[in-house]
Amino acid sequence: MLKFLKSLLGPASDNQVYLAKGEVPSWLTEQEKKARTTLYNEVEEPIRNIRNAMARFQLTVNSLKDADQNPETHPRIKSIAKNSLPLFLRAMNTSLAKEMPDDPEAFYAAAVECVKGCLNAVRGQGRYLMVAFPEEMKDIKAGVDAIGHEINVMTRAISRFKEESSHIETARSAFMALSDAEKDRERSFAREARIRERINGNTARLESIAAEIARLSVDESFLALDAGRNRCADLTREHDDLLRHYASLTMTASHVFRKAEKIAIRRNLSKEVHILKEAMDVLSHHEVSSAESVARILNAACPVVQTMIDDGDIILKNREERVIFSDTAQFSGEVYGLCTKYRETGERYRKEEETLLSHPVPARLRSLEREKEQLESMCSHEEQETRDLLNARKELEAAIPLLRDELAKKLGEMRGETVQLQPDEPVGG
Repeated sequence: MLKFLKSLLGPASDNQVYLAKGEVPSWLTEQEKKARTTLYNEVEEPIRNIRNAMARFQLTVNSLKDADQNPETHPRIKSIAKNSLPLFLRAMNTSLAKEMPDDPEAFYAAAVECVKGCLNAVRGQGRYLMVAFPEEMKDIKAGVDAIGHEINVMTRAISRFKEESSHIETARSAFMALSDAEKDRERSFAREARIRERINGNTARLESIAAEIARLSVDESFLALDAGRNRCADLTREHDDLLRHYASLTMTASHVFRKAEKIAIRRNLSKEVHILKEAMDVLSHHEVSSAESVARILNAACPVVQTMIDDGDIILKNREERVIFSDTAQFSGEVYGLCTKYRETGERYRKEEETLLSHPVPARLRSLEREKEQLESMCSHEEQETRDLLNARKELEAAIPLLRDELAKKLGEMRGETVQLQPDEPVGG
């Protein structure tokens, strides 16, 4: 039970060390230097031994080229050995010729590759040479074993170095994660201050806009524009009524003109066809033509139609058609008057509207409304940005103690003690 409680409470307080967070990078760098120095010291002798062994090994391989085969070797084996020897020597020389760098880790990798190449050669072509050159091949195997032994010594040293380096890098990553989180948290305060400053400025401007809109809305010159707006509304209604009346008359007339056009086409009356077609084009156009052009075309087309009506070629089907073509002069005059009034009404409306639009108060109100809409959108966006910022800071504030504990734990594992991280001293404090 006592052991269980001790495991929960952790090491005793006298095993604790206090380390300022700002000292961690330099301490890790120092540990890195110590680890590398230790590695250099541990591999110095094996590297020297491997270089010497490789030099001796090369002499042994070179001597095999001119060595005599065992006289007791079977002739067939001699023949195989003779053919295998050049291949074996080439493979061995290729492996022994590898560059051996000064850096311990690079040297270790090169030495391992060298031994692998030599072993492959011994197990390949070398197996045919064991009988023909027993003493020489025995020396070669001894040379491979000597290098392999020293590599094993280096393996232990490099494994320890890599393990220490891994601990250092893990601790350094934990330090960077903590530092980044703390910096992000501090930056969030500055960013929040900038956002709130913009919100306050925009809010003050919105209050100013609201006050100006309220003042302009009761401006006497602005209120006096109501009469102009009413006149515009009346003119719009009159304009629409004129257009409806014009459309009603011209559509009825166009229907009769179309009948007349078909008769003229059948009779090959090209002149009359042209007159009637032009009349229908003018009357059916989406815009009301000038009074003069309408009068001209009706004066030309109505007599053509009237003749066909009088001759019984066209039968008027309804009251509207009979009213129009009972007195075409009166019809032409009525349409002429509608076109004239339509144009006059449109011109009066345009002038009234220009007067309203050119007045400074409505223009200013429209400008203020646009600015108000933009500022309200900006405020809404920045308020959302503030909420997102506060949520992110809350997450950082929850994560920072965990990151600090994780860093302290990793440092403690490296030191073999319980590490307590202390906050850095404020600059100028």
